[in-house]
Amino acid sequence: MIHPHTYIHPNAKLAQNVKIDPFTVIHEDVEIGEGTWVGSNVTIMEGARIGKNCRIFPGAVIAGIPQDLKFDGEKTYVEIGDNTTIREFVTVNRGTKVRGKTTVGDNCLIQAYCHVAHDCSVGNHCIMSNNTQLAGHVVLGDWAIIGGVSAVHQFVRVGSHAFIGGGSLVGKDVPPYIKAMRNPLSYSGVNSVGLKRRGFSLQQINHILDIYRIIYNKGMNISQALEFIEEEMPASDERDDIVTFIRESGRGIIKRYSANGVAEEED
Repeated sequence: MIHPHTYIHPNAKLAQNVKIDPFTVIHEDVEIGEGTWVGSNVTIMEGARIGKNCRIFPGAVIAGIPQDLKFDGEKTYVEIGDNTTIREFVTVNRGTKVRGKTTVGDNCLIQAYCHVAHDCSVGNHCIMSNNTQLAGHVVLGDWAIIGGVSAVHQFVRVGSHAFIGGGSLVGKDVPPYIKAMRNPLSYSGVNSVGLKRRGFSLQQINHILDIYRIIYNKGMNISQALEFIEEEMPASDERDDIVTFIRESGRGIIKRYSANGVAEEED
């Protein structure tokens, strides 16, 4: 299962039935789970922890040191969950002492030429389309999808089940369950299609729509909208996810798109 033209450090730990193609290099202090396939010309560096049944395509570099001038050689990691696919020439950098690790969850698809920088947290079932670039400390919630050739600013958070259109510059937090498109990146409705595919009921989707109508269409500032939602909207997991995400936003959330094509400012 391991080609003779592959170099594997003697201290690396590979489970049974791991398949390694030729001309791949695996450094020390690497762990790879059962059933994972690593294609040719892949480099897996110190500190990588890769789960079961993953597929890593040619040219990928996993656990390279952070592209952060504050990094001082500290012991950090990349953790990749089970059943995740990493396509050609993807780079996933180790964490820094701030978080200690960069993580990619289970059942993710990281398409060709994507970059996941230091200290990022990518949830489960996420899709990053070709050439998506995550700066340091970005957080993607479960089931988030980012269209190709998008760039996400450092410390930005993308909520669970959010969909971001291709070619986007993401400089603000994107709340859960919504679509974000246009330039500048703006609220473009609820991700109804994605939610239906994942088993959300029509009642749940309408509830989410009602919440975002209050946030984006009722002329309130964010604080007023959140207070109104908590007082007037029935409690639900979706309501609490949205309110908590927005309250914890460090960069502020994206705005809605106005008729003249300029994202409106919040009070």
